[in-house]
Amino acid sequence: MAIKLRNEYGPVLHMPTSKENFKEKCPQNASDSYGHKQYPANQGQEVEYLVTGTHPYPPGPGVALTADTKIQRMPSESAAQSLAVALPSSQTRVDANRSAPTGGEYRHPGASDRSQPAGMTSAVMEAGNAKNSALMAKKAPTMPKPQWHPPWKLYRVISGHLGWVRCIAVEPGNQWFVTGSADRTIKIWDLASGKLKLSLTGHISTVRGVIVSTRSPYLFSCGEDKQVKCWDLEYNKVIRHYHGHLSAVYGLDLHPTIDVLVTCSRDSTARIWDVRTKASVHTLSGHTNAVATVRCQAAEPQIITGSHDTTIRLWDLVAGKTRVTLTNHKKSVRAVVLHPRHYTFASGSPDNIKQWKFPDGSFIQNLSGHNAIINTLTVNSDGVLVSGADNGTMHLWDWRTGYNFQRVHAAVQPGSLDSESGIFACAFDQSESRLLTAEADKTIKVYKEDDTATEETHPVSWKPEIIKRKRF
Repeated sequence: MAIKLRNEYGPVLHMPTSKENFKEKCPQNASDSYGHKQYPANQGQEVEYLVTGTHPYPPGPGVALTADTKIQRMPSESAAQSLAVALPSSQTRVDANRSAPTGGEYRHPGASDRSQPAGMTSAVMEAGNAKNSALMAKKAPTMPKPQWHPPWKLYRVISGHLGWVRCIAVEPGNQWFVTGSADRTIKIWDLASGKLKLSLTGHISTVRGVIVSTRSPYLFSCGEDKQVKCWDLEYNKVIRHYHGHLSAVYGLDLHPTIDVLVTCSRDSTARIWDVRTKASVHTLSGHTNAVATVRCQAAEPQIITGSHDTTIRLWDLVAGKTRVTLTNHKKSVRAVVLHPRHYTFASGSPDNIKQWKFPDGSFIQNLSGHNAIINTLTVNSDGVLVSGADNGTMHLWDWRTGYNFQRVHAAVQPGSLDSESGIFACAFDQSESRLLTAEADKTIKVYKEDDTATEETHPVSWKPEIIKRKRF
């Protein structure tokens, strides 16, 4: 009946229909469009239907329309408001649904209206509110105002090496620092005066990494001769060799709390060594190209490596296996630095500098603008991140916001070529008041903060511009 009414009377729904026409169109034993036979409610009697107005159906089968049901009336606004006031509140309905079933009722244990704790109900309501707020127009995120940092200025240039200065490290007592060079020597310098204290020879190729132990009077070095050496600084002699790498060793780091040394190499592996027994505890395999940098920390993940295969790997020290592989960079990752206070780290590549959050390597933000091959990164506890590049430029960033507050390009040593302008390594001293860089013009440059600078003389040229959150 419903289908017949719609098909035949839909076009003339608002036209008055005579009883005679209706009786002609509706024979007593008519069938619907599906072939089902229709039986009138009162056999042998004439059934009269009158369809007018906008009411879609009669109030019941076999019941004629009355004056009240001929027209479907929409409730007025005042009537709708009074109806809303009469209805119970949404929280009351939620509580009613949440009430336990009575003894006569059966409710499936997986049913959605089973009793829930009050906290879950509020969480559902908050989720609903969050959905509604998500539909509202949101403001684009803007960069917060960066912390003001005084600019750094060059105040000393130390010369003495006969080749590129490839690595640098400051000893824990802050009295001296050590450098390794392409002239195959390791030199120890007085930090306050910049004078040479000692030269150590023993490597037969470029020295690529040096580090001073905080737990013992040992200096560790590695080089392109595949050798990893442990020097006793009381006798200034090599006391241990760590054999195992098949190619040049590019970097090394010491674990802060246990006697473990980690090295990385051009043979695409990093190796974990027991400092005392010289045993190779683990060989960290997985990178497909040279591993350029390695860092250790006491918290998990305890080892982080960056490679020329463009990936960063976070390693499980105990198992000797990869926990996470970060593939966001498009070019070689030559530098990784861990923040001394925050549970975060940064990686440097020619495409950009990226910041990450431990333990899973969640991406935080890009620091774009240093368009060069970034060889080194270092950061101090004030949040000053320094990136040094192959073209001799050095950029200083605010760690939290990624704002680049200073760019430095120091002149090369007199007599050097302009092409020898390159920064291979940089490090803050233990007081974080000095910044040392190891450069391709065979010098070590020392920078310090400009004491005369203020926020008025060197204002932050910052605008609350929209952040472009690129992931790749």
